Amino acid sequence: MSRYATNRLPRHRGEAAWASILGPGPRYPRLEAECTADVVIVGAGFAGLSAARRLIQLRPKARVILLEAGKIAEGAAGRNSGFMNDLPDDLTGDDHKGAGDGRAQIAMNRHAIAFSREAVEDYGISADFFDRAGKVIGAVGAAADRQNQIYAAHLDDLNEPYEHLDVHAMEALTGSRYYRSGLFTPGTVMLQPAGYIRGLAEGVSRKITIHEQSPVISIKRIGHVWRVQVPNGGVAAPQVILATNGHVESFGIATGRLMHVFLYAALTPVLPEGALGGARRWGIRSSDPMGTSMRRIDGPQGGDRVLTRAVATLRSGMRASELDLERAAGIQQRKFDARFPGLAGLRPEYIWAGQLCLSRNGASVTGEVEEGLFTACVQNGLGTTRGTLSGIAAAEMACGVDTVLTRHFSAEPQPPRLSPLPFRDAVGNMVIRWKERRAALE
Repeated sequence: MSRYATNRLPRHRGEAAWASILGPGPRYPRLEAECTADVVIVGAGFAGLSAARRLIQLRPKARVILLEAGKIAEGAAGRNSGFMNDLPDDLTGDDHKGAGDGRAQIAMNRHAIAFSREAVEDYGISADFFDRAGKVIGAVGAAADRQNQIYAAHLDDLNEPYEHLDVHAMEALTGSRYYRSGLFTPGTVMLQPAGYIRGLAEGVSRKITIHEQSPVISIKRIGHVWRVQVPNGGVAAPQVILATNGHVESFGIATGRLMHVFLYAALTPVLPEGALGGARRWGIRSSDPMGTSMRRIDGPQGGDRVLTRAVATLRSGMRASELDLERAAGIQQRKFDARFPGLAGLRPEYIWAGQLCLSRNGASVTGEVEEGLFTACVQNGLGTTRGTLSGIAAAEMACGVDTVLTRHFSAEPQPPRLSPLPFRDAVGNMVIRWKERRAALE
């Protein structure tokens, strides 16, 4: 008999702003009974909901139950900055060197985007929640500008389109004179994360059963069936898909191999009409991985607001503190004020922490752990695309389907072991802060 149990459940710091600015969404009941299913999915983020949609496509008559520990779109999936990228983020890595791995990764990312676009069309999700607007990689200093030039050379090798933006074009876009230059790439989709996740959940709920506020506390194999236990009930099923990202470690899987990182974001109140020039929607990622992401949204997405995302902390206990949030808020305020001096001092309406999970070698934890138990976890900071892909792959594995995705994830190496605690967090956070200081202007 195999058993995976946890006494550590997801805990979030700060209000889930993307959901709050849209107002109340559909609600789903707790699981408070004993029942059976063909497949149980644990986690209603990008991976879990994508797995559900793929299962519906492959096994339309299967009885699928999806269990979410919290409320839909208020967990990690609703706390990212909404960039669904087609191109890899690493501006200097081998993935940009023209052939092989770079093209393969881009093809998979675009598969995730196409899968999500079809869901938007099939389920009637608002196009404002899935905006094919592209993104800008912003540069402030000379070194960052050179990085963008290197990135552009790699894109040339890949025959990928882009556009250089000079200081005037950046000001026309953002209403800010802060940026030296930018590199626009058209393939990124800008999500309203809560709107998209809510729409995806509502769409799959036509064919499957969703239970919110039903945290899984144990998964136990009895004969050929897995029993998935929640506080007031349970489900018996021959197959289970764990789509819990870093919380897979809470169940004793990949223990000591995963880095649990929190990124912090702030969202302004609705801006006064005419307070900020430039375009009404845009998204900027820094050319430095430790730099600041900025984004402007408009009315249908939750009002005319600006998002600032910066600061990271490594927290192996999977708990961000109130002090972490306060420190991040101060840094974010300074970054916002530097970019928009005409709005300096405008306090955010929302501040929150979003959890992500990394492995040292960039590998995910997606595959069959043992007979009937599958994982779609460890998205390495690319939850929108990588989560979608791992969810699709886990569903295909559960259905015995051989695809490019199942072969890709099956071939990934295991994440290597990390240094022991507390050394890991102490050194990791020192390195993070050093990199953040180096990228302070970005």
